[in-house]
Amino acid sequence: MVFSSSIFLFWFLPVFLAVYFIVPRRLKNPVALLASLVFYGFGSPRFLLVLLLSITIDFFLVRQIDKSNDAKRRKLFLILSVILNIGLLAYFKYANFFIDNFNAILSAFGTPPVRWTKVVLPIGISFFTFQKMSYSIDVYRKTSAPLKSIADYALFIMLFPQLIAGPIVRYNEIAEQITDRSANETADNRILGFYRFVIGLSKKMLIANILAEYVDQVFALPTTEIGLSTAWLGILAYTFQIYFDFSGYSDMAIGIGRMMGFKFPENFNNPYISQSVSEFWKRWHITLGSWMMDYLYIPLGGNRRGKGRTYLNLWIVFFLSGLWHGAAWTFVAWGAFHGIFIVIDKMFWLKASKRIGKIPRVLITFVIVMIGWVMFRADTIGYAVQYVGAMFGANGSTPALFVNSQFVFTLIVAVFFAFFGLTKVGDKALDFFFNRKAYNTAQVVWVGLLMVVLLILSASFILKGSFNPFIYFRF
Repeated sequence: MVFSSSIFLFWFLPVFLAVYFIVPRRLKNPVALLASLVFYGFGSPRFLLVLLLSITIDFFLVRQIDKSNDAKRRKLFLILSVILNIGLLAYFKYANFFIDNFNAILSAFGTPPVRWTKVVLPIGISFFTFQKMSYSIDVYRKTSAPLKSIADYALFIMLFPQLIAGPIVRYNEIAEQITDRSANETADNRILGFYRFVIGLSKKMLIANILAEYVDQVFALPTTEIGLSTAWLGILAYTFQIYFDFSGYSDMAIGIGRMMGFKFPENFNNPYISQSVSEFWKRWHITLGSWMMDYLYIPLGGNRRGKGRTYLNLWIVFFLSGLWHGAAWTFVAWGAFHGIFIVIDKMFWLKASKRIGKIPRVLITFVIVMIGWVMFRADTIGYAVQYVGAMFGANGSTPALFVNSQFVFTLIVAVFFAFFGLTKVGDKALDFFFNRKAYNTAQVVWVGLLMVVLLILSASFILKGSFNPFIYFRF
């Protein structure tokens, strides 16, 4: 089940919220957990038992971490928890990848391939694996006390708003809210949550999905048929598609969570107005970057062992970030590509680029990010290389793939809102919609009317069965 489906929008969410708001406070967690089980089971029933079993084992391993006063024993149980989570992720997400590459090596030497039954990827495994690990590590570090109830722990991991597409909610950020959300269960939060959900749904249905149709057409072409204009237009459309799709899902998750009394961390902050790749990663998928810094970069040594080791640690983090996104060499290349530019930033670019002005820095960063998205979207490294070649004239300037007026209008809207934050007016407007704690009566009325219009438009696209891809199956 996905947020942009009719069954979720017209049945699951209204019924859940009605029940959740009506029941007494002591029953809200059980209702939320039951809804989360139904939500995940609807889309991936065969893996529900696996997830519940891993949650149960993890819960008792972490209890041993908390109970023990012996440092070696505490570390042993932490290692067991990490092995459990990394092991499940490695098997379900990367087994096919490693076997396929191993068979390719065997084939090169004329050896018969290993027989293998393809493993099906559980939805959202990358997201909930990192959340489970944050729980174990935070308790080990004594950042937060463990939850007393296994049901509460299951709710933290399986809470349906952020279960399949993030944001990655770390345990120390939400520990107290799992057991007591009374301070957040206000009319203002429910209104703001509704607004945020509608904004996210609109990003997905009214921008991302329309751009996605053209993107799929372009990337279905042989690279020899992709000319200069088609190449740039195709990757430009994908650049905005993935942003409005991914940030739209995060907005919907944050909005539903807010209606429930949860405050999830922000996941996007106008990434395309970034003036460097380093800044881009402070604005793009913020919860992943934060997780990687705290649970991987710092344990690797961070910046404490000299510049050379710092650069290597940064590159390793982004290399592994690419692998986290998907089991394919294209994702690995994408992560390594960003890692190289992060190192270049640290070495000299952040200082040197101050001389060229803000707008040139934004444009240079945007082009670098676009080239990276080619690797992210392409199915093979070879296709990605040839596509980038087409962007720089390798196939000449052939006529662009036909575009209709709806696509052109949507692309203009996407460009406008992606760079809106560069202006003071845009920055204030975004702050008004995304960071406001409450609205006065007049604002509630006119903002509410705007949200209703957007909701009706989005719902109409869902009802007519328009193109509605779910890009997170690979994650």
